[in-house]
Amino acid sequence: MTRITCPVLSSKVTSAEEAATYINDGDRVGMSGFTGAGYPKAVPAAIAENAKAAQERGEDFGIELFTGASTAPELDGVLAEAGAIRKRLPFQSDPALRKAINTGATEYVDTHLSHSAQQAWFGFYGNIDVAVVEVAAVLPNGMVVPGSSVGNNKSWLELADKVILEVNDWHPRAYEGFHDVYYGTRLPPERRPIQILDPMQRIGDPYLRVDADKVVAIVETSAPDRNLPFKSPDESSKAMAEHVVDFLRHEIQHDRLPENLLPIQSGVGNVANAVMAEFAHSEFENLTAYTEVIQDGMLDLIDTGKLTAVSATSFSLSAERAEAFNAKAEEYKGRILMRTQEISNHPEVIRRLGLIAINGMVEADIYGNVNSTHVMGSSVINGIGGSGDFARNAYLNFFVSPSTAKDGAISAIVPFASHTDHTEHDTQILVTEQGLADLRGLSPTARARRIIANCAHPDYRDGLQDYFDRAVAENPNGQHTPHLLAEALSWHQKFQAEGHM
Repeated sequence: MTRITCPVLSSKVTSAEEAATYINDGDRVGMSGFTGAGYPKAVPAAIAENAKAAQERGEDFGIELFTGASTAPELDGVLAEAGAIRKRLPFQSDPALRKAINTGATEYVDTHLSHSAQQAWFGFYGNIDVAVVEVAAVLPNGMVVPGSSVGNNKSWLELADKVILEVNDWHPRAYEGFHDVYYGTRLPPERRPIQILDPMQRIGDPYLRVDADKVVAIVETSAPDRNLPFKSPDESSKAMAEHVVDFLRHEIQHDRLPENLLPIQSGVGNVANAVMAEFAHSEFENLTAYTEVIQDGMLDLIDTGKLTAVSATSFSLSAERAEAFNAKAEEYKGRILMRTQEISNHPEVIRRLGLIAINGMVEADIYGNVNSTHVMGSSVINGIGGSGDFARNAYLNFFVSPSTAKDGAISAIVPFASHTDHTEHDTQILVTEQGLADLRGLSPTARARRIIANCAHPDYRDGLQDYFDRAVAENPNGQHTPHLLAEALSWHQKFQAEGHM
Protein backbone atom coordinates (compact mmCIF):
# COMPACT_ATOMS: atom_id res chain seq x y z
CA MET A 1 0.00 0.00 0.00
CA THR A 2 1.33 3.43 -0.91
CA ARG A 3 2.48 5.80 1.81
CA ILE A 4 1.53 8.79 -0.36
CA THR A 5 -2.16 9.59 0.16
CA CYS A 6 -2.23 13.24 -0.90
CA PRO A 7 -3.87 13.42 -4.36
CA VAL A 8 -1.83 16.44 -5.43
CA LEU A 9 1.52 15.00 -4.42
CA SER A 10 0.84 11.42 -5.51
CA SER A 11 0.79 12.68 -9.08
CA LYS A 12 4.45 13.64 -8.72
CA VAL A 13 5.78 10.14 -8.06
CA THR A 14 8.62 9.33 -10.41
CA SER A 15 11.95 7.52 -10.63
CA ALA A 16 15.14 8.52 -8.83
CA GLU A 17 16.75 9.10 -12.22
CA GLU A 18 14.05 11.56 -13.24
CA ALA A 19 14.16 13.30 -9.87
CA ALA A 20 17.93 13.75 -10.13
CA THR A 21 17.51 15.79 -13.32
CA TYR A 22 16.20 18.67 -11.19
CA ILE A 23 19.65 19.03 -9.58
CA ASN A 24 22.14 21.00 -11.65
CA ASP A 25 25.83 21.81 -11.56
CA GLY A 26 26.57 24.36 -8.83
CA ASP A 27 23.32 23.82 -6.92
CA ARG A 28 23.22 24.08 -3.15
CA VAL A 29 21.35 21.00 -1.99
CA GLY A 30 19.99 20.38 1.50
CA MET A 31 19.52 16.67 2.18
CA SER A 32 18.11 14.78 5.14
CA GLY A 33 20.26 12.50 7.25
CA PHE A 34 21.74 12.46 10.73
CA THR A 35 24.23 9.84 11.99
CA GLY A 36 23.32 7.34 9.30
CA ALA A 37 19.57 7.65 9.81
CA GLY A 38 16.85 9.13 7.61
CA TYR A 39 19.01 9.98 4.59
CA PRO A 40 17.71 9.65 1.00
CA LYS A 41 18.55 6.21 -0.40
CA ALA A 42 17.97 6.51 -4.16
CA VAL A 43 18.35 10.06 -5.48
CA PRO A 44 22.03 10.55 -4.44
CA ALA A 45 23.11 7.54 -6.55
CA ALA A 46 21.25 8.99 -9.53
CA ILE A 47 22.96 12.36 -8.99
CA ALA A 48 26.32 10.56 -8.89
CA GLU A 49 25.58 8.89 -12.23
CA ASN A 50 24.69 12.25 -13.74
CA ALA A 51 27.97 13.68 -12.42
CA LYS A 52 29.97 10.84 -14.00
CA ALA A 53 28.17 11.28 -17.32
CA ALA A 54 28.88 15.01 -17.29
CA GLN A 55 32.54 14.43 -16.55
CA GLU A 56 32.78 11.94 -19.43
CA ARG A 57 31.45 14.69 -21.69
CA GLY A 58 34.15 17.00 -20.37
CA GLU A 59 31.67 19.09 -18.35
CA ASP A 60 31.87 20.18 -14.74
CA PHE A 61 29.33 18.83 -12.27
CA GLY A 62 29.38 19.41 -8.54
CA ILE A 63 27.06 20.48 -5.76
CA GLU A 64 27.32 22.05 -2.34
CA LEU A 65 25.84 19.49 0.04
CA PHE A 66 24.24 20.39 3.38
CA THR A 67 22.73 17.78 5.74
CA GLY A 68 21.93 17.40 9.43
CA ALA A 69 25.05 15.37 10.23
CA SER A 70 26.77 12.26 8.83
CA THR A 71 24.88 10.08 6.37
CA ALA A 72 26.02 6.85 4.68
CA PRO A 73 27.83 5.37 1.68
CA GLU A 74 24.59 5.63 -0.32
CA LEU A 75 24.75 9.43 0.01
CA ASP A 76 28.12 10.89 1.00
CA GLY A 77 30.02 7.89 -0.33
CA VAL A 78 28.59 7.68 -3.85
CA LEU A 79 28.71 11.44 -4.36
CA ALA A 80 32.29 11.73 -3.09
CA GLU A 81 33.46 8.84 -5.25
CA ALA A 82 31.89 10.53 -8.25
CA GLY A 83 33.69 13.77 -7.43
CA ALA A 84 30.33 15.50 -7.15
CA ILE A 85 30.69 17.32 -3.79
CA ARG A 86 32.37 20.71 -3.97
CA LYS A 87 31.46 21.80 -0.45
CA ARG A 88 30.07 19.89 2.52
CA LEU A 89 28.66 20.87 5.91
CA PRO A 90 28.14 20.48 8.85
CA PHE A 91 29.35 16.94 9.82
CA GLN A 92 30.55 13.84 7.99
CA SER A 93 32.10 10.45 8.66
CA ASP A 94 32.27 8.69 5.28
CA PRO A 95 35.75 7.39 4.29
CA ALA A 96 35.48 8.46 0.65
CA LEU A 97 34.29 11.93 1.60
CA ARG A 98 36.94 12.22 4.32
CA LYS A 99 39.60 11.46 1.69
CA ALA A 100 38.17 14.11 -0.65
CA ILE A 101 38.26 16.67 2.15
CA ASN A 102 41.78 15.82 3.30
CA THR A 103 43.14 15.92 -0.27
CA GLY A 104 41.53 19.31 -0.86
CA ALA A 105 39.06 18.09 -3.49
CA THR A 106 36.07 19.04 -1.30
CA GLU A 107 35.75 22.13 0.87
CA TYR A 108 34.49 21.26 4.34
CA VAL A 109 32.74 23.73 6.66
CA ASP A 110 32.88 22.16 10.13
CA THR A 111 30.26 24.05 12.09
CA HIS A 112 28.41 23.41 15.35
CA LEU A 113 25.21 21.47 14.67
CA SER A 114 23.07 24.03 16.48
CA HIS A 115 24.41 26.71 14.12
CA SER A 116 23.85 25.13 10.70
CA ALA A 117 20.12 25.77 10.31
CA GLN A 118 20.21 29.28 11.73
CA GLN A 119 23.20 30.24 9.58
CA ALA A 120 21.31 28.98 6.53
CA TRP A 121 18.38 31.16 7.58
CA PHE A 122 20.76 34.11 8.02
CA GLY A 123 21.80 33.61 4.39
CA PHE A 124 25.41 32.83 5.26
CA TYR A 125 25.50 29.87 2.85
CA GLY A 126 23.62 31.41 -0.05
CA ASN A 127 20.33 30.29 -1.55
CA ILE A 128 19.25 26.64 -1.10
CA ASP A 129 18.30 25.42 -4.56
CA VAL A 130 16.95 21.93 -3.82
CA ALA A 131 15.92 19.92 -0.74
CA VAL A 132 16.03 16.11 -0.90
CA VAL A 133 14.34 14.73 2.21
CA GLU A 134 13.41 11.19 3.23
CA VAL A 135 10.11 10.76 5.08
CA ALA A 136 7.89 7.95 6.34
CA ALA A 137 4.59 9.03 4.76
CA VAL A 138 2.71 11.83 3.02
CA LEU A 139 -0.76 12.42 4.48
CA PRO A 140 -3.93 13.33 2.54
CA ASN A 141 -3.60 16.99 3.57
CA GLY A 142 -0.01 17.17 2.29
CA MET A 143 1.59 17.07 5.73
CA VAL A 144 4.61 14.81 6.00
CA VAL A 145 5.44 12.19 8.66
CA PRO A 146 9.18 12.39 9.40
CA GLY A 147 11.30 9.24 9.58
CA SER A 148 14.20 8.11 11.76
CA SER A 149 15.86 11.52 11.87
CA VAL A 150 14.67 15.11 11.79
CA GLY A 151 17.95 17.05 11.68
CA ASN A 152 17.71 20.17 9.53
CA ASN A 153 14.86 18.85 7.36
CA LYS A 154 12.40 21.56 8.38
CA SER A 155 14.81 24.31 7.33
CA TRP A 156 15.78 22.67 4.04
CA LEU A 157 12.10 22.18 3.10
CA GLU A 158 11.27 25.79 3.90
CA LEU A 159 14.35 27.40 2.35
CA ALA A 160 14.72 25.38 -0.86
CA ASP A 161 13.32 26.53 -4.20
CA LYS A 162 12.56 22.92 -5.21
CA VAL A 163 11.74 19.87 -3.09
CA ILE A 164 12.27 16.18 -3.79
CA LEU A 165 10.79 13.71 -1.31
CA GLU A 166 11.84 10.11 -0.83
CA VAL A 167 9.06 8.14 0.87
CA ASN A 168 10.65 5.07 2.47
CA ASP A 169 8.29 2.35 3.69
CA TRP A 170 11.09 0.72 5.70
CA HIS A 171 10.27 3.31 8.34
CA PRO A 172 7.42 2.16 10.56
CA ARG A 173 4.13 3.87 9.80
CA ALA A 174 3.85 4.18 13.57
CA TYR A 175 6.36 7.03 13.43
CA GLU A 176 3.36 9.36 13.21
CA GLY A 177 3.23 11.04 16.61
CA PHE A 178 6.91 10.61 17.52
CA HIS A 179 8.03 14.04 16.34
CA ASP A 180 7.90 17.60 17.61
CA VAL A 181 8.78 20.06 14.83
CA TYR A 182 9.07 23.62 16.12
CA TYR A 183 7.90 26.34 13.73
CA GLY A 184 8.30 29.27 16.11
CA THR A 185 11.89 30.14 15.27
CA ARG A 186 12.36 33.77 14.30
CA LEU A 187 15.38 35.73 13.19
CA PRO A 188 17.00 38.46 15.30
CA PRO A 189 15.81 40.86 16.57
CA GLU A 190 12.43 39.08 16.71
CA ARG A 191 13.54 35.94 18.55
CA ARG A 192 11.52 34.50 21.42
CA PRO A 193 12.52 32.15 24.27
CA ILE A 194 12.37 28.40 23.57
CA GLN A 195 9.84 27.26 26.15
CA ILE A 196 11.13 23.78 26.96
CA LEU A 197 11.17 23.05 30.69
CA ASP A 198 11.19 19.24 30.47
CA PRO A 199 12.76 16.80 27.98
CA MET A 200 9.36 15.54 26.81
CA GLN A 201 7.61 18.90 26.56
CA ARG A 202 6.06 19.46 23.14
CA ILE A 203 6.34 22.92 21.59
CA GLY A 204 5.65 22.18 17.92
CA ASP A 205 3.89 19.96 15.40
CA PRO A 206 4.10 16.19 14.83
CA TYR A 207 4.55 16.78 11.08
CA LEU A 208 6.78 18.53 8.59
CA ARG A 209 5.10 21.12 6.39
CA VAL A 210 5.77 21.06 2.67
CA ASP A 211 4.73 23.60 0.07
CA ALA A 212 3.16 21.35 -2.59
CA ASP A 213 3.97 23.88 -5.31
CA LYS A 214 7.70 23.43 -4.62
CA VAL A 215 7.61 19.62 -4.81
CA VAL A 216 8.98 18.58 -8.20
CA ALA A 217 9.34 14.84 -7.59
CA ILE A 218 8.56 12.06 -5.13
CA VAL A 219 10.48 8.79 -5.13
CA GLU A 220 9.24 5.66 -3.37
CA THR A 221 11.89 3.50 -1.67
CA SER A 222 12.12 0.56 0.71
CA ALA A 223 15.60 0.43 2.19
CA PRO A 224 17.10 0.34 5.70
CA ASP A 225 19.23 3.02 7.31
CA ARG A 226 22.98 2.52 7.66
CA ASN A 227 22.74 0.49 10.84
CA LEU A 228 26.22 -0.37 12.09
CA PRO A 229 26.95 -2.90 14.83
CA PHE A 230 28.29 -1.74 18.16
CA LYS A 231 31.29 -3.43 19.68
CA SER A 232 30.70 -5.14 23.00
CA PRO A 233 32.20 -2.92 25.71
CA ASP A 234 35.88 -3.81 26.20
CA GLU A 235 37.73 -3.47 29.49
CA SER A 236 38.82 0.06 28.66
CA SER A 237 35.27 1.21 27.86
CA LYS A 238 33.91 -0.48 30.98
CA ALA A 239 36.55 1.24 33.12
CA MET A 240 35.66 4.67 31.71
CA ALA A 241 31.97 4.02 32.20
CA GLU A 242 32.60 3.02 35.82
CA HIS A 243 34.61 6.21 36.42
CA VAL A 244 31.71 8.32 35.10
CA VAL A 245 29.07 6.51 37.16
CA ASP A 246 31.18 6.63 40.33
CA PHE A 247 31.69 10.36 39.85
CA LEU A 248 27.94 10.91 39.52
CA ARG A 249 27.43 9.01 42.78
CA HIS A 250 29.97 11.35 44.37
CA GLU A 251 28.06 14.39 43.13
CA ILE A 252 24.81 13.05 44.59
CA GLN A 253 26.51 12.50 47.95
CA HIS A 254 27.63 16.13 47.91
CA ASP A 255 24.14 17.41 47.02
CA ARG A 256 25.18 18.64 43.60
CA LEU A 257 22.88 16.24 41.73
CA PRO A 258 19.43 14.77 42.46
CA GLU A 259 19.22 10.99 42.90
CA ASN A 260 17.78 10.54 39.39
CA LEU A 261 20.56 12.80 38.03
CA LEU A 262 19.82 15.44 35.39
CA PRO A 263 18.97 14.83 31.72
CA ILE A 264 21.77 12.92 29.99
CA GLN A 265 23.37 13.67 26.64
CA SER A 266 25.54 10.97 25.15
CA GLY A 267 27.60 11.31 21.99
CA VAL A 268 27.85 8.70 19.27
CA GLY A 269 30.24 5.76 19.62
CA ASN A 270 31.15 2.61 21.46
CA VAL A 271 32.39 4.35 24.62
CA ALA A 272 29.18 6.37 24.96
CA ASN A 273 27.19 3.18 24.42
CA ALA A 274 29.25 1.50 27.16
CA VAL A 275 28.39 4.31 29.57
CA MET A 276 24.72 3.72 28.89
CA ALA A 277 25.24 0.00 29.56
CA GLU A 278 26.85 0.85 32.89
CA PHE A 279 23.78 2.90 33.86
CA ALA A 280 21.74 -0.26 33.34
CA HIS A 281 23.74 -1.96 36.10
CA SER A 282 23.62 1.02 38.45
CA GLU A 283 21.19 1.99 41.17
CA PHE A 284 19.95 5.07 39.25
CA GLU A 285 16.24 5.12 38.41
CA ASN A 286 13.82 7.40 36.54
CA LEU A 287 16.53 8.77 34.27
CA THR A 288 15.82 11.14 31.38
CA ALA A 289 17.82 12.13 28.31
CA TYR A 290 17.95 15.26 26.16
CA THR A 291 20.39 14.41 23.43
CA GLU A 292 21.10 14.25 19.69
CA VAL A 293 21.11 10.52 19.01
CA ILE A 294 19.42 7.44 20.42
CA GLN A 295 21.79 4.45 20.35
CA ASP A 296 21.23 0.84 21.38
CA GLY A 297 22.17 1.54 25.00
CA MET A 298 19.45 4.13 25.43
CA LEU A 299 16.79 1.84 23.99
CA ASP A 300 17.97 -0.87 26.37
CA LEU A 301 17.55 1.54 29.29
CA ILE A 302 14.02 2.39 28.11
CA ASP A 303 13.19 -1.30 27.88
CA THR A 304 14.36 -1.91 31.46
CA GLY A 305 12.45 1.10 32.75
CA LYS A 306 15.61 2.87 33.94
CA LEU A 307 15.15 5.60 31.34
CA THR A 308 11.68 7.11 31.28
CA ALA A 309 12.00 9.74 28.54
CA VAL A 310 14.34 10.58 25.66
CA SER A 311 14.34 13.67 23.47
CA ALA A 312 16.63 13.48 20.41
CA THR A 313 16.86 14.37 16.74
CA SER A 314 17.87 10.98 15.34
CA PHE A 315 18.42 7.28 15.88
CA SER A 316 21.75 5.52 15.37
CA LEU A 317 21.06 1.83 15.96
CA SER A 318 22.61 -1.49 15.11
CA ALA A 319 20.76 -3.46 12.43
CA GLU A 320 19.35 -5.89 15.00
CA ARG A 321 18.15 -3.12 17.30
CA ALA A 322 16.62 -1.13 14.43
CA GLU A 323 14.66 -4.18 13.28
CA ALA A 324 13.40 -4.81 16.80
CA PHE A 325 12.42 -1.14 17.23
CA ASN A 326 10.55 -1.00 13.93
CA ALA A 327 8.57 -4.10 14.87
CA LYS A 328 7.22 -2.52 18.06
CA ALA A 329 7.63 1.22 17.49
CA GLU A 330 4.14 1.94 18.80
CA GLU A 331 5.22 0.81 22.28
CA TYR A 332 7.80 3.62 22.49
CA LYS A 333 5.35 6.46 21.90
CA GLY A 334 5.27 8.84 24.82
CA ARG A 335 8.80 7.88 25.83
CA ILE A 336 10.70 9.09 22.74
CA LEU A 337 10.35 12.53 21.18
CA MET A 338 12.17 13.53 17.98
CA ARG A 339 12.98 17.22 17.42
CA THR A 340 14.79 19.36 14.85
CA GLN A 341 18.50 19.62 15.61
CA GLU A 342 18.30 23.37 16.11
CA ILE A 343 16.15 22.51 19.16
CA SER A 344 17.82 19.27 20.30
CA ASN A 345 21.14 21.16 20.32
CA HIS A 346 19.85 24.56 21.35
CA PRO A 347 22.23 26.21 23.87
CA GLU A 348 19.35 27.92 25.67
CA VAL A 349 17.55 24.63 26.30
CA ILE A 350 20.72 22.72 27.20
CA ARG A 351 21.65 25.28 29.82
CA ARG A 352 18.13 25.53 31.24
CA LEU A 353 17.68 21.78 31.65
CA GLY A 354 21.17 21.40 33.13
CA LEU A 355 22.42 18.45 31.10
CA ILE A 356 25.07 15.87 31.91
CA ALA A 357 27.02 15.73 28.63
CA ILE A 358 29.28 12.80 27.72
CA ASN A 359 31.33 13.06 24.50
CA GLY A 360 34.39 11.47 22.98
CA MET A 361 37.73 13.06 22.13
CA VAL A 362 40.83 12.32 20.07
CA GLU A 363 43.24 13.91 22.51
CA ALA A 364 43.51 16.44 25.33
CA ASP A 365 46.52 18.39 26.44
CA ILE A 366 47.77 18.81 29.98
CA TYR A 367 45.73 21.99 30.46
CA GLY A 368 42.43 20.56 29.25
CA ASN A 369 42.21 21.77 25.64
CA VAL A 370 40.37 19.05 23.71
CA ASN A 371 40.77 17.92 20.12
CA SER A 372 37.76 15.91 18.99
CA THR A 373 38.13 16.07 15.21
CA HIS A 374 41.68 15.87 13.83
CA VAL A 375 44.58 13.42 13.63
CA MET A 376 47.99 15.07 13.97
CA GLY A 377 46.44 18.51 13.70
CA SER A 378 45.64 18.48 9.98
CA SER A 379 43.69 15.39 8.94
CA VAL A 380 40.00 15.72 9.79
CA ILE A 381 38.17 12.60 10.95
CA ASN A 382 34.55 13.74 11.15
CA GLY A 383 33.66 17.09 12.68
CA ILE A 384 32.81 18.88 15.89
CA GLY A 385 29.16 17.83 15.58
CA GLY A 386 27.14 18.70 18.63
CA SER A 387 29.87 18.22 21.22
CA GLY A 388 30.51 21.97 21.48
CA ASP A 389 26.80 22.76 21.78
CA PHE A 390 26.53 20.45 24.77
CA ALA A 391 29.94 20.87 26.41
CA ARG A 392 29.84 24.64 26.74
CA ASN A 393 26.25 24.77 27.99
CA ALA A 394 25.89 21.60 30.08
CA TYR A 395 25.72 21.47 33.86
CA LEU A 396 28.43 18.80 33.76
CA ASN A 397 30.52 17.80 30.77
CA PHE A 398 32.74 14.73 30.35
CA PHE A 399 35.24 14.09 27.56
CA VAL A 400 36.18 10.42 27.34
CA SER A 401 38.86 8.47 25.47
CA PRO A 402 41.21 5.52 25.93
CA SER A 403 44.54 6.86 27.16
CA THR A 404 46.41 5.48 24.13
CA ALA A 405 45.76 4.59 20.49
CA LYS A 406 47.49 2.55 17.80
CA ASP A 407 48.56 -0.16 20.27
CA GLY A 408 50.16 2.41 22.54
CA ALA A 409 51.97 4.36 19.84
CA ILE A 410 49.87 7.48 20.48
CA SER A 411 49.05 9.10 23.81
CA ALA A 412 45.62 10.70 24.15
CA ILE A 413 47.12 13.07 26.74
CA VAL A 414 49.75 15.30 25.14
CA PRO A 415 51.73 18.43 26.06
CA PHE A 416 49.73 20.54 23.63
CA ALA A 417 46.67 19.59 21.56
CA SER A 418 47.44 19.52 17.85
CA HIS A 419 43.98 20.94 17.11
CA THR A 420 41.55 22.56 19.54
CA ASP A 421 37.79 22.12 19.32
CA HIS A 422 37.03 22.74 23.00
CA THR A 423 39.24 25.10 24.94
CA GLU A 424 40.33 24.54 28.52
CA HIS A 425 37.61 27.02 29.52
CA ASP A 426 34.90 24.61 28.35
CA THR A 427 36.34 21.36 29.70
CA GLN A 428 35.18 20.16 33.11
CA ILE A 429 36.00 16.46 33.40
CA LEU A 430 38.42 14.25 31.44
CA VAL A 431 38.10 10.47 31.60
CA THR A 432 40.33 7.65 30.38
CA GLU A 433 40.51 4.04 31.54
CA GLN A 434 43.30 5.21 33.87
CA GLY A 435 41.05 7.52 35.85
CA LEU A 436 39.06 10.75 35.98
CA ALA A 437 40.28 14.34 36.31
CA ASP A 438 37.77 16.80 37.73
CA LEU A 439 39.02 20.16 36.49
CA ARG A 440 36.30 22.39 37.91
CA GLY A 441 37.64 25.37 39.81
CA LEU A 442 41.30 24.61 39.09
CA SER A 443 43.98 26.90 37.70
CA PRO A 444 45.83 25.72 34.57
CA THR A 445 48.83 24.37 36.49
CA ALA A 446 46.57 22.55 38.96
CA ARG A 447 44.68 21.06 36.01
CA ALA A 448 47.93 19.86 34.45
CA ARG A 449 49.00 18.05 37.60
CA ARG A 450 45.62 16.32 37.93
CA ILE A 451 45.33 15.32 34.26
CA ILE A 452 48.84 13.85 34.20
CA ALA A 453 48.33 11.94 37.45
CA ASN A 454 44.82 10.68 36.79
CA CYS A 455 44.36 10.27 33.03
CA ALA A 456 47.71 9.68 31.33
CA HIS A 457 48.88 6.16 30.54
CA PRO A 458 51.81 5.05 32.74
CA ASP A 459 54.02 4.75 29.63
CA TYR A 460 53.61 8.48 29.02
CA ARG A 461 53.08 9.87 32.50
CA ASP A 462 56.73 10.54 33.32
CA GLY A 463 57.29 12.25 29.97
CA LEU A 464 54.34 14.56 30.52
CA GLN A 465 55.46 15.35 34.06
CA ASP A 466 58.96 16.12 32.81
CA TYR A 467 57.60 18.45 30.14
CA PHE A 468 55.42 20.24 32.66
CA ASP A 469 58.18 20.56 35.29
CA ARG A 470 60.61 22.02 32.78
CA ALA A 471 57.94 24.37 31.41
CA VAL A 472 57.39 25.70 34.92
CA ALA A 473 61.13 25.99 35.65
CA GLU A 474 62.36 27.35 32.32
CA ASN A 475 59.52 29.46 30.91
CA PRO A 476 60.52 33.14 30.71
CA ASN A 477 57.11 34.29 29.47
CA GLY A 478 54.95 33.61 32.52
CA GLN A 479 53.68 30.88 34.80
CA HIS A 480 49.94 30.95 34.21
CA THR A 481 49.95 28.36 31.40
CA PRO A 482 53.64 27.47 30.98
CA HIS A 483 54.71 25.86 27.70
CA LEU A 484 57.99 25.07 25.99
CA LEU A 485 57.10 26.34 22.54
CA ALA A 486 59.93 24.46 20.84
CA GLU A 487 58.62 21.19 22.31
CA ALA A 488 54.86 21.69 22.55
CA LEU A 489 54.12 19.61 19.43
CA SER A 490 57.26 17.47 19.58
CA TRP A 491 55.30 14.34 20.51
CA HIS A 492 53.25 14.62 17.32
CA GLN A 493 56.38 15.30 15.29
CA LYS A 494 58.03 12.22 16.77
CA PHE A 495 55.05 10.07 15.82
CA GLN A 496 55.14 11.32 12.24
CA ALA A 497 58.89 10.66 12.02
CA GLU A 498 59.12 7.38 13.96
CA GLY A 499 55.60 5.98 14.21
CA HIS A 500 55.55 6.29 18.01
CA MET A 501 55.23 9.17 20.44
